Amino acid sequence: MTQRDVFEYALVRVVPRMERGECFNAGVIVYCRARSFVAARTHLDETKLLALDPAADVTGVRAALRAVEGVCAGGEQAGQAAGDDPGRRFRWLIAPRSTVVQPGPVHTGLTADPQAEVERLLDLLVR
Repeated sequence: MTQRDVFEYALVRVVPRMERGECFNAGVIVYCRARSFVAARTHLDETKLLALDPAADVTGVRAALRAVEGVCAGGEQAGQAAGDDPGRRFRWLIAPRSTVVQPGPVHTGLTADPQAEVERLLDLLVR
C-alpha cells in the first residue's frame, strides 16, 4: 500500500470589490509537512473578474497570483520569505488579509503525491 501523508490546502480567492464581498476561486496552495512540500497553482478567469468588476486591474491581480506561486517556489521569487521553510511560507500565505487576492480557510486530506494533489484541486475547485 502506498504511504499517504496528511496535507493542508487553501484556496486562493479573488475579491474584486471588497465592499461587495463577492469572490471566486483563482488558485490553490498545498502544504505537506511530512514531505517538506509547498506549492501553489493559479488560474485567473478574466471573464469572471470583469463580470464582478469591469474596472478591475487584471494585470495587478495576475501579478498578485504569480507572487503566491513565487512564495511557494522559494528562492529569489519568494522575496522576504526566501529563507523560510515550506511550513512558514504556507502559514504566511494563508494569513488573513484584506486585499483583492485572499486565502480561503484551510482544509486537510491525505495524499500519496502532493504535487498531483495541487493539480487535482486546481481542476476540481478552480477551473
